[in-house]
Amino acid sequence: MNTSSADLIREYGPFPAIDAVHGVSFDGQHVWLATGETLTALDPDSGQTGRSLNVPADAGTAFDGQHLFQISGNQIQKIDPRSGSIIATLPAPEGGNSGLAWGEGVLWVGQHRSRKIHQVDPETGAILHTLESNRFVTGVTWLEGELWHGTWENDESELRRIDSDTGELLERIEMPAGMGVSGLESDGRDRFFCGGGGSGKLRAVRRPG
Repeated sequence: MNTSSADLIREYGPFPAIDAVHGVSFDGQHVWLATGETLTALDPDSGQTGRSLNVPADAGTAFDGQHLFQISGNQIQKIDPRSGSIIATLPAPEGGNSGLAWGEGVLWVGQHRSRKIHQVDPETGAILHTLESNRFVTGVTWLEGELWHGTWENDESELRRIDSDTGELLERIEMPAGMGVSGLESDGRDRFFCGGGGSGKLRAVRRPG
């Protein structure tokens, strides 16, 4: 198993009127920050925030190439990013959901204290498969066929690559002490975007190798 220290590329924020970052997604152009009451777009090149969508956004966020998906309580909202309209809702798995990702045509839902990642049908919300972790699961993301998730426990955080069939731990990236990961997304190439929880910050971490 490969273990490395995080190569921090850039830190964004804190931002005006954003107290915390609960979830993170990337639509190919903007990073979307789930901030509790809104989803706010961030230009990762300029570091400037743009428009916000007024939707409940208290946990993980995902993008399927056309729509945003956002966890809110016991639901997953499917959102048109152009209008901000909620066009459908799915039941979220029970058990304290945190992270959310789109990969391989399905949603992946991370659960914090349950230490699980569920593969979820994006049309019905049915749980298709469940992976177990030995750490709290915060954010979840796919990167070129690899399943990664964030952890945050006892003031320590990591990015972990796991086998998407078995949950076996394959690789660890250790974040600096005190630098928590509340949401996780990749840009599809060589960067991870890590939500910073109550710090109100977003951090970009280089993909190893």
